[in-house]
Amino acid sequence: MSKRIFSKRMVIMLIILAVVFGLIFGFKAFMGKMMNDFFDNMPQPAAAVSTYEARQDNWASILEAVGTVNAVNGVNVTAQVPGEVQAIDFESGDSVKKGDVLIRLEAAADRAQLNALEATAGLASQEYDRYQRLFKQGTISRSELDNRRAQRDQAVAQAQAQREQLNYKTVRAPFDGVLGIRQVDLGQFLQAGTPVVSLNQLQPIFVDFALPEQELSKVENGLKVRVTLDAYPDQQFEGEISAIEPGVSEATRNVSVQARFENDDNKLRPGMFASVDIQLPQSEDVVVIPRTAISYAPYGNAVFVLKDAPQKGQTGENKESEADGDQKADGADKIVKKRFVKLGRRRGDLVAVIEGLKPGEVVATSGLLKLRNDAAVTIENDVQPSADATPTPGNS
Repeated sequence: MSKRIFSKRMVIMLIILAVVFGLIFGFKAFMGKMMNDFFDNMPQPAAAVSTYEARQDNWASILEAVGTVNAVNGVNVTAQVPGEVQAIDFESGDSVKKGDVLIRLEAAADRAQLNALEATAGLASQEYDRYQRLFKQGTISRSELDNRRAQRDQAVAQAQAQREQLNYKTVRAPFDGVLGIRQVDLGQFLQAGTPVVSLNQLQPIFVDFALPEQELSKVENGLKVRVTLDAYPDQQFEGEISAIEPGVSEATRNVSVQARFENDDNKLRPGMFASVDIQLPQSEDVVVIPRTAISYAPYGNAVFVLKDAPQKGQTGENKESEADGDQKADGADKIVKKRFVKLGRRRGDLVAVIEGLKPGEVVATSGLLKLRNDAAVTIENDVQPSADATPTPGNS
């Protein structure tokens, strides 16, 4: 009898425990659902953004390219004959004129050989003069006279060749320009072709760049060109197109173009990277917005366009947006819609939009990281961007 009572009590206790745990887990699930519903339906605070109304502007047509600065003349001056450096007549970085002496090689042996050859040439000339007189007297034949003439000419040519060889012992600047860093030392033995120093003509100077073949009809000699260098980011240099390659590269379908710059201050140096703007005579109408309004992404650039928030009571396709608007912010009268756009050229703080935006539409220009489709926003406009090609901060 006692065993039966004990078993009944155990069953009752297990039932009570099951009910208690069921109530606990049920309450926990209920609270979790209520909290999730609360956060899902909790109104989001409106994001504060600045805005800009897309407007139509007339911009001068500009072609953009990248190029390289090249000297009109640029070489590594080399020794043409072997020899030991006897004198160095320049300093690294000097400006030189055509014909200025750079180095002199030891030339005593060459000079002595020249003296010997000149003496031989002089003797051969005297012998030829004597044979001329004998020929006129009829003492010798024409062939003997011709033989003496050939000997004289050969001796004179050998002396002239040695004279040129001696001149090669003096290395001179082949054109006006600026020297680089000296690459030889006093007493060093140079082989023929050994570089002595670099020499570049910096005035004028060229910038070489390439344009797609589609732009070939837009460019011609004399068009103004502006370049910007990484070394002088706040300065623009002006030149003009001086040459256009007559052919188009089959590999790239690009045409090579060369622009000439006076470079009076020698700031443009060979090998520099240059950002090139070619100013075309015609202008074009563009839709412009600030560059800060662009949300850049690998799959496409986009903007957030401001729209009026849906009002309660609207029907049809706006019902879902109305519900979202009611949840996101009480009293917000603007929401944003993400829209992909195609961008064109930049000018100062502004960028041209080729496709995806119309004049008069308002875009968000700040706080883009907080925005998504149908997000409610409030407008705070303090600073407006500039279309100046070289904008500066207001507190500068």
